[in-house]
Amino acid sequence: MGEVVRFPQPVPDLRGVVPELPEPLWRELVGDQLRGERRRRGERLVDVAERAGVSTQYLSEVERGRKEPSSEMLQAITGALDLTVRQLAARVSRAAGPVCLAA
Repeated sequence: MGEVVRFPQPVPDLRGVVPELPEPLWRELVGDQLRGERRRRGERLVDVAERAGVSTQYLSEVERGRKEPSSEMLQAITGALDLTVRQLAARVSRAAGPVCLAA
């Protein structure tokens, strides 16, 4: 299996300014929340995948932020975790932190 290559950490420039990290993708934030909920419940990938009607491989890829699930897939997965898509979206929004809107 291939090695996961991480983005290099930002290094301060000559002025000591550290560049901003890239904003995480929505699918990565969703995956983090789904994985966290599954682990909090003490469940295995195979158990949740079976209830959701998806393959273990697919659920694993969603949890790792590799797949962008459709709304139907999200509904199936969240349902298997006794959540709603709305609850998941609220958790993702909270985890992403405050939004700063430029004028």
